Amino acid sequence: MTTVLIILTLTVVLFIWGKWPPDVVALLSMLLLYLTGILDLAEVLAGFSNPTVIMIAGLFLIGEGLSRTGWTARAGRRFVQWAGRSAQKLQSLVSLGSGVLSGFVSNTGTVAALLPVSVTAAWAAGSMPSKVLMPMAFGSNTGGLLTLTGTPPNIIVSNTLVQEGFEGFSFFEFSLIGLPLLLVLLLYFRFGAYRLLPSTKKGNKPASIDTEIGKWIQDYSIGEGLYRLRIRSMSPLIGSRLGDWDFEKNHQVAVVRLKRRHPKRIQGIPPFVEMPDPQTSLRYHDILTVKGDAEDVNRLVLTYSLAILPFSLESESDLLKQELINHEVGLAEMLISPKSVLIGRTVPLGHRLEQFGIQLIAGSRDNQALHGNIRIKAGDAFVIRGSWSSIEALNDFYEQVVISGSPEALEKDVDQLDGRSFIALGTLLLMIALLVLNVLPGSITALICAGIMLLTGCVPISKAYKSVGWSSVIMIAAMIPMGSALAKTGAAQWAAESLVYSLGNWHPLALLGGLFLLTSLLSQTINNSATTVLMAPIALMAAVGMDLSPKPFLMAVAVSASTAFLTPVGTTTNAMVLSAGGYRFTDYLKVGSPLLLLYLLISLTLIPMIWSF
Repeated sequence: MTTVLIILTLTVVLFIWGKWPPDVVALLSMLLLYLTGILDLAEVLAGFSNPTVIMIAGLFLIGEGLSRTGWTARAGRRFVQWAGRSAQKLQSLVSLGSGVLSGFVSNTGTVAALLPVSVTAAWAAGSMPSKVLMPMAFGSNTGGLLTLTGTPPNIIVSNTLVQEGFEGFSFFEFSLIGLPLLLVLLLYFRFGAYRLLPSTKKGNKPASIDTEIGKWIQDYSIGEGLYRLRIRSMSPLIGSRLGDWDFEKNHQVAVVRLKRRHPKRIQGIPPFVEMPDPQTSLRYHDILTVKGDAEDVNRLVLTYSLAILPFSLESESDLLKQELINHEVGLAEMLISPKSVLIGRTVPLGHRLEQFGIQLIAGSRDNQALHGNIRIKAGDAFVIRGSWSSIEALNDFYEQVVISGSPEALEKDVDQLDGRSFIALGTLLLMIALLVLNVLPGSITALICAGIMLLTGCVPISKAYKSVGWSSVIMIAAMIPMGSALAKTGAAQWAAESLVYSLGNWHPLALLGGLFLLTSLLSQTINNSATTVLMAPIALMAAVGMDLSPKPFLMAVAVSASTAFLTPVGTTTNAMVLSAGGYRFTDYLKVGSPLLLLYLLISLTLIPMIWSF
């Protein structure tokens, strides 16, 4: 028992010191438990097969699927619209959303869904993710107290009552204490704790399509020379292929995109051809988005009986987003290196480079926009358009070109929805339904839904491992043995029984407070379900032994099991936001300690009033 407590103390000290990453500290703690003989090999590695750890890895993939299919960007923009430029309003909105949602969905599922949205919205609101992620995690922990199924400790204490012949808690009975606590959390972060949260810059600001397009409009005049042409009934283009006419050579006009006017009338024909090639067929009423000088485009219109269509969007930025960017194709900035094979080639803007699978949409040389036919030189910069995979593949041609910025981040910032978007949303709803109805274990549910995301292309299989926050997963898996060691050596049991023995003869309120504090202390390092399993029978026996109602004491255990605010390893939600928010161990102590004290005071006030001794 003494050895376990020494290792636990050493682990906490190293967490607070912050010199080593939390996952490394957790692995060191796990190894010490094995080397000292406290746990055997199977016990010390059990965390890596723990269902919670598997579930967390799957939830990261589900969150990535929502991000890559447009829901994260769309929700983030909606959050910013509601919050304006106020990071504090955004923080309250995210905390409230996570609290309400986690009353019906698992806390980890809630955080997995809201994590990418919150990061995107925080940057868009001019704030840092560290200002919103910890409130979101704490809100999800508190929101679990709104319903019986909101978090496992609620079910455990209710079942403990039933097994001993008492009436269990009803489904919404927890909300009598959960709602006041959630309100306190919102007020705490809105008016008190906002300054306590660190302004940690974790990585660079994610690329924003609006920002990038604005820069390209200014530096490249990217929107100039872009027109929409409709094929009229008398056009000789009808029934032919695009390559039959060679618009680039004969008219210096490049076709950027093709829209089918009536795709539903022709079975199997997609509504858009995002990257038309010479084999692309042309039909009546097709709409061509082309790039070229006004005079060249006018000659094309007269020669082939076309009609010029006005663009429906007034904003040039919105126009370019609608016409040039979606989940299939995107834009990026490309620099020509001195060794590139492209040097010396003369190409018109809009020209398609087949070997790279991209189009040159706009160009710049010495900070001056280029127009017409361009003889490529080293150092020239271009805005290119192509499939996201083609743009990413260009990074392999490091001697030929250099891709500036982060195309992958831009892809995630696309807020347009397509078929995969609704598959991702359906997968999320399926996960919620399976978790609420308890049809399958949470880990199996998460794996099934993560598999759907991968097999349907919502998350490219090549990006699967990169999508998982491995630092958080490893840290949780490596800390689970600590809980087992505390239980195996009797350290946790000893602490609980000592508390009841020392406070049992005092006022029931003293015992209630002691149970709350001990349960909360244990839950900072032990899984809250395991903590509740340990503390619930002790609380019930103490209450029965003092001839008191066990309900207030078991409710205190349930509430305090959800107050793991002091460490990043207290709950999986805390661990999931650790890396994304760039938090340190001390950040949880600084922000969580006052909140824990508030929860204690409110619980000691309200619990005896609602569930009398």
